Amino acid sequence: MSAAEELRQLAQKAAVCTACVLAETRTQVVFGVGALDADILLVGEAPGKNEDLQGEPFVGAAGKLLDRLLSEIGVDRQEAYIANVIKCRPPGNRDPRPAEIDSCKGYLRTQIELIDPKVVVTLGNFATKLLLRRDVGITRLRGQVYPWWRRHLVPTFHPAAALRGGDRVTNQMREDFALVSRLLDAPPETPAAAAPDESVEQLGLFE
Repeated sequence: MSAAEELRQLAQKAAVCTACVLAETRTQVVFGVGALDADILLVGEAPGKNEDLQGEPFVGAAGKLLDRLLSEIGVDRQEAYIANVIKCRPPGNRDPRPAEIDSCKGYLRTQIELIDPKVVVTLGNFATKLLLRRDVGITRLRGQVYPWWRRHLVPTFHPAAALRGGDRVTNQMREDFALVSRLLDAPPETPAAAAPDESVEQLGLFE
């Protein structure tokens, strides 16, 4: 089975998922969008109101900022893949709860394995803490490149935080996206932190 077909079947499974209480309040599942051979995969936190209505991640003001930051490094939104830690909107845009993350993280894990990007960009605290397994705030983690599952991970702020924080936070995000641009232009390599036969699941990144 091709990766595209596996991803299509996974999306169908997610569309009727009832593994957590968010199934009771969502309008629809927001699975993820983008190129199936993307070199860059961006991971947000959870769908908001607009995303819940339209079924696509990052379609509001935060999405417009994300699109602009991508375009500044020469990446069109359609060339990337965009997903969230959880696929259903928490009521009132509250923070995702641990049980909800546990119920949903398998979808993200498989998305990453099937897309197999060159660079993973985590947007905000929730995605960064889940993938890096570090209980440290995004302010301390951003601005660096982390070897991660034979690839690179770059943490940065969530675009919504940049909208609240103004030019200072937006400019810091630009710095982080500049790191991403350099990684995308670099020749492929295997970071020493991950052996060639290790998978996302074997590394325990989603336990």
